[in-house]
Amino acid sequence: MSAPENPLEDFRQATAAALRALGHAPGVEVAYTADKPSCFGDQARVPQPGRALPAEQVAEVRGWADSFALRRRHHDAKLHNIDQPEAGLARDIWNSVEQARIEALGSGEMLGVAKNLDRMTEMRVRADPIVRARTPDEVPLATALGLLVRERLTGTPPPKVAQDAVDMVRDTIETAAGTHLDELAQKQDDQAAFAQVMRRVLSDLGLGADPDAEPEEGEQQDEQENDESQGDQGEEQDQDQGGQDESTETRAEDSQDDAESGESREVEMDTDMVSEAEMGEEGQEGMTPWRPNLPMSDLPRDFDYRAYTSANDEIVSAEELCDAEELTRLRGYLDQQLVPLQSAVTKLANRLQRRLMAQQNRSWDFDQEEGLLDAARLVRIVTNPTYALSYKVEQDTKFRDTVVTLLIDNSGSMRGRPISIAAICADILARTLERCAVKTEILGFTTRAWKGGLSREKWLADGRPVKPGRLNDLRHIVYKQADAPWRRARKNLGLMMREGLLKENIDGEALLWAHDRLLARREDRRILMVISDGAPVDDSTLSVNSGNYLERHLRQVIKYIEGRSPVELIAVGIGHDVTRYYAKAVTIMDAEQLGGTLIDQLASLFEADGKKARR
Repeated sequence: MSAPENPLEDFRQATAAALRALGHAPGVEVAYTADKPSCFGDQARVPQPGRALPAEQVAEVRGWADSFALRRRHHDAKLHNIDQPEAGLARDIWNSVEQARIEALGSGEMLGVAKNLDRMTEMRVRADPIVRARTPDEVPLATALGLLVRERLTGTPPPKVAQDAVDMVRDTIETAAGTHLDELAQKQDDQAAFAQVMRRVLSDLGLGADPDAEPEEGEQQDEQENDESQGDQGEEQDQDQGGQDESTETRAEDSQDDAESGESREVEMDTDMVSEAEMGEEGQEGMTPWRPNLPMSDLPRDFDYRAYTSANDEIVSAEELCDAEELTRLRGYLDQQLVPLQSAVTKLANRLQRRLMAQQNRSWDFDQEEGLLDAARLVRIVTNPTYALSYKVEQDTKFRDTVVTLLIDNSGSMRGRPISIAAICADILARTLERCAVKTEILGFTTRAWKGGLSREKWLADGRPVKPGRLNDLRHIVYKQADAPWRRARKNLGLMMREGLLKENIDGEALLWAHDRLLARREDRRILMVISDGAPVDDSTLSVNSGNYLERHLRQVIKYIEGRSPVELIAVGIGHDVTRYYAKAVTIMDAEQLGGTLIDQLASLFEADGKKARR
């Protein structure tokens, strides 16, 4: 029997078939991505394995697929959401432990599934801040508790990379909640009973009220009123409550009918933009407890930003929007525009490289036995030949481990020269920073349609509810991932030249998406550079909300990142004063200035960091 012509394709088909069978979900479609795995509705995305199908990568892919399948099979989203705590650490723990329960059920049924989930968990934990924790205070409690519960349910210890961190908080957690943690294993087959025990665990940890405590008279009255209200209002109350949650979490859950009526409850598509600890009906956020608390939970409660529906949002790579042949053609078009700027491009690249490399080599060790001859000390040898020759060795002052994300506005107003210059500058930065061992990610943001698209159509079909929130379908584009070499992503930048790509811009959500991708990185220093030509604009959203709806959201996001995030944020405005939004920003009136401005801004950050380190 001849060998299969395409073993990778056979593997894909087998993985999809296994997911459908294990999850009792014949309608699920499986796609492969170089970005973060996700599952929404009937669309699952799992990592892309190498062509040679390495055993470890195969196990990881199968682990993600098995996890998505088990979630469909063993998780009831409505039941899960009934008692889930408010946004914050308690909710992160709630979702993390529920995911541990789901995967434990599958691990107990099938040995192969257990091995796949172990491999997937190890890879997931490697991207978690828990691997960098050096003190108990630095250990993410949601991650640690999820691993401890997994250990109790399956008998599998935490991955080695997280073992030390888990041990730092193990005694504290078990002393406070050990009895109820042991009880979880007895209830893992019953989601409702499991949730009740978890409420007691949260109470033991000081993160929630004791569910067994007698409510006070006022609380009893409130509960009775709530019960009556729930009986009268039904779905309307669910939607109202969802809107309240969204205002504090800067994300929106689209409350729709369940899967039996043909639709499923969806969670905000920006899985990399916001906290991944909150789970939708088919989402996999609970599987990623390392994510930080929702940034927008720190915003004022009276800010009501939300999305009417996120079911049609997408995070895509450039290759998914354009075939290889067209990408090559578009890149050729971009290269043609580079020809008259070639000398300037070369100068900018060399200038940035010199300035960055200067931060790395700036001091000497003298009187060495080998190295470079120290010409300054030759005079003493001339005056006294008994002196030996003196050498010097250059010391390396290394950069802190750094990653830079370039977030480019892909709105229609950038069409023409501005977007060409932005693409060229992204190309310069990626090439030059790679030479200096600084990783670079290039992202873009726009919308899928003009004036609303499918989101607006749904709103119209629903009878035009008032204050619907964002009414357009987001499109967030990954041109180059931080770990991808520039040569592999080079063609992707040509996509910005594609006619019809540039539409409208919703900056606030894009900024959160890029920011949270950076938070998931392991580098010590993370820099986010935003290139935009104006305030956020989406006609469909602004026509049915307040005129400053998107701008207010953008300001709230910027305030959070600049005030409370470890990410360093700088912005470049093209023909628009962005200094009124960003603390670190410059405005240029001509797109031709963009290259030099980016170089200066980036170099100044490294120079300032170098001076701080020397002090």
